Amino acid sequence: MKNKVLQSIGLSLLLVCGCSNDPYEEWFNNSPIFPDAGNGTTGDSGSSTLTGTLLDFEINIDESDITGDDGWDTVPTDSSADDYDDYVENSTFTKTVTIHYTDGGATIENEVSGVSIEQNGAHLIVTQTVKEVEYILSGKASDGSFKMNSSNKWKLTLNGVNLTNTTGAAINIQSKKRVFVAVAEGTENTLTDGSNYTLIDGEDMKACFFSEAQLIFSGSGQLNITGNYRHALCSDDYIRIRKGVKMNIRSAVKDGIHTNDGIYINGGILNINATDDGLQCEEGPIVVAGGRTTIITTGNGSYADNDISSSSAINGGSTFDMTGGTVLLKSTGSAGKGLNCDDMITINGGTLRVITEGKQYKYGSLDSSAKGIKSKANLTINDGNILVRTPGGEGSEGIESKNTLTINGGTVAVYAYDDCINASKHIEVNGGYVYCYSTSNDGIDSNGTLTINGGVVLAAGTSSPEGGLDCDNNTLKITGGIVVGIGGSNSSPTSSACTQRCIVYGASATAGQVMSVINSEGISVLTYQMPRTYNSMSMIISCPQLTNSSYSIYTGGSVADASNFYNLYTAGTYSGGTQSQSFTISSMVTSVGNSNTGGGGGNRPW
Repeated sequence: MKNKVLQSIGLSLLLVCGCSNDPYEEWFNNSPIFPDAGNGTTGDSGSSTLTGTLLDFEINIDESDITGDDGWDTVPTDSSADDYDDYVENSTFTKTVTIHYTDGGATIENEVSGVSIEQNGAHLIVTQTVKEVEYILSGKASDGSFKMNSSNKWKLTLNGVNLTNTTGAAINIQSKKRVFVAVAEGTENTLTDGSNYTLIDGEDMKACFFSEAQLIFSGSGQLNITGNYRHALCSDDYIRIRKGVKMNIRSAVKDGIHTNDGIYINGGILNINATDDGLQCEEGPIVVAGGRTTIITTGNGSYADNDISSSSAINGGSTFDMTGGTVLLKSTGSAGKGLNCDDMITINGGTLRVITEGKQYKYGSLDSSAKGIKSKANLTINDGNILVRTPGGEGSEGIESKNTLTINGGTVAVYAYDDCINASKHIEVNGGYVYCYSTSNDGIDSNGTLTINGGVVLAAGTSSPEGGLDCDNNTLKITGGIVVGIGGSNSSPTSSACTQRCIVYGASATAGQVMSVINSEGISVLTYQMPRTYNSMSMIISCPQLTNSSYSIYTGGSVADASNFYNLYTAGTYSGGTQSQSFTISSMVTSVGNSNTGGGGGNRPW
């Protein structure tokens, strides 16, 4: 039988019974995350044979142009549209004031009745009482600024201006009417503030580029901002960045971009280096629809007011929604977060990469740990390509929800020191491709229930009591999909809840060892390569091809001409293995060998 199965037939690793074509072949062959597998040996300490994109990808500031789609920028023509007024094309500016800065002064051309300008060297204070005015700034001043008071919306065109204000904001907008900021094509514009401000009573001024009003950025020129006092760019309302904009936050003592009511990224290139948060919105949503956003934060955890705070690449007081574009997040400080929101996180598309490197921060009995993606409410992934790496140490988790975490589609791959995917109440996978590798804890850990209805789920935890799939003593329900959960101990699938058959396989395993489940017809229903060595292993296997029939498990051997998704093989030939188990499936959950199942790693307070 062995020779017939492994040599004569040259079996194909079919994942759908009765179908001669591999339904996953196109996805595997075009997968943007396609690591080598099994090229080395490791022990139970947690190091992995896994190489490739998940371990090797890096995040660096990139000012190069975007190739391909740069988001969307369709100008609404219906005046009832919510964002109609945010497009400069839907406004008219018939009056122009030009200002050319020089060191120690500025040349002003102003023939607009209703616009007055107070000048003190290169420091200008503008008061506007009329409508339809555009201001065009150019030139350079090492001690200059632009301050605006207006009762009407207006347009600010940056046409090659370089301003440094050593005692305050370079641009200070004290009016509450919408401001259209156009960065002129082919120009480079630079704004820098000082490390100490001369404050004015009753006047808020907390960033190099500060506005009380909405800021709408457009144009294809480049804008560089350095925040030496607090934030680099701040609006006490909201900020919208349109397609084509190139904005570099060179550094910020506090936040790179800080708003109260919202941040909307339609497209463009946004690079942020910040000490505290990269993007922070206190109350409104953060929405990403296109472009390329790269954020690196370096701040460490700190204690104040009976609480621990830490830096986040993106920090939302409300919701985060992503439908397209590329978002690259890196936090290097202790307890740093990648994407961190107080409300729901929803990812509907695009590319998201997250790295957090910091260790846990402790103050007395309090502690805070690094997280890749964290929501204090529900977290939903409907589509997109997501890579998360959080190797920092105790409590460093990849993706965490303090409520329910749902994956409906997309590709999610996580490498974490602690749990890769964690939720307080419920985790549900309905589709997509999910890979989890923890170096010290669980692959997937629900402190409540865990349901897998579809998709491909590969989850590797460490030695007992940790596991690949952990939901304590709650319901583990599997009704569909391809599932491999491996660790020292797994939660046991709940027979009364499952509608797809499961194998619970107990044995030992060596890193790089191939394992294949072969049916009575000599066809492999699942072939997988072990990601690490386990002296005592519990492995949950489930796929639609498992029926009430006889099976054998072969170990060792090799796979040729195959594609793989993180050690799960398809469209190839398996040969050379040795039969280690034979069994018959007659119930929803079948135990094979010596398996350790139960509650898994238990509740985690992080």
